[in-house]
Amino acid sequence: MAATTLRTILGTKNLTEILSDRDTISHDILHLIEHATTSWGIKVERLEIKDVILPKTLQRAMAAEAEATREARAKVIAADGELKASKNLKEASDVISESPAALQLRFLQTLTHISAEKNATIIFPLPIELMRAFGNWNSTCQEDHVVKKTN
Repeated sequence: MAATTLRTILGTKNLTEILSDRDTISHDILHLIEHATTSWGIKVERLEIKDVILPKTLQRAMAAEAEATREARAKVIAADGELKASKNLKEASDVISESPAALQLRFLQTLTHISAEKNATIIFPLPIELMRAFGNWNSTCQEDHVVKKTN
């Protein structure tokens, strides 16, 4: 009777409850056993859960469930971090867009940070406006070339 009552009670609990509430579980089992054995003239004085051995298949299932829970929590934390980072980047872009000098200062700060590291990277800064001018010049030259060939 004690074994079946133990299995019945433990079957309704999860592993965390079994590990942390052994005294409460012992008390519940004792109460159930006392209720059944009193009519038989048997008095149960003490009941203690010392060791619970779980089947290997149940251990694997519980481990898989715990791993899935940890992975889900990690994904939520990563998504929250991405959201905060994107909000911070938007705020930074709003501040920088208010002043062209702020963009140049940020660019120079980035260059200082890169050059502080001991590496062989060579950085040649080009203003964005200059790159745009080259882009327009290249498309203008191509249009002139096409017009000359057709004439």
